[in-house]
Amino acid sequence: MHERRVTKAYHRELFTALAVYVVLLSASIAFGRPLPEGPLRTAVLLLPMAGFGLMIRAIARHVRRIDEYQRLRMLETLGLAFAITGAVTFSYGFLETAGFPRLSMFSVWIVMGASWALASLARARVERRPEP
Repeated sequence: MHERRVTKAYHRELFTALAVYVVLLSASIAFGRPLPEGPLRTAVLLLPMAGFGLMIRAIARHVRRIDEYQRLRMLETLGLAFAITGAVTFSYGFLETAGFPRLSMFSVWIVMGASWALASLARARVERRPEP
């Protein structure tokens, strides 16, 4: 029961933060891009980071709420995702020196998210396998 309650609270906080991020991102694009260069434009274009900060807060609160076993699983999965992201981004860095197009730093977050999902799925599959 505790695990469900914790997960429900996490999802509520995370999806609220994502909604704030999307609203601020839309406003930032609509109003920030047309502004002339300067501190106001920079501030408006950085507004979505407030929603991102709320996501970080939701994740930190979730980690504090879960038990030790879940924390260990999360740490191991994130460690694997971190290693995969490092391998992919370093590999592409070498490819850029070979003439491949430069990628935005936004792509690193996409690789990290995909790596985390891949590591989570692989871990779930391994844990479902019966012991020999």
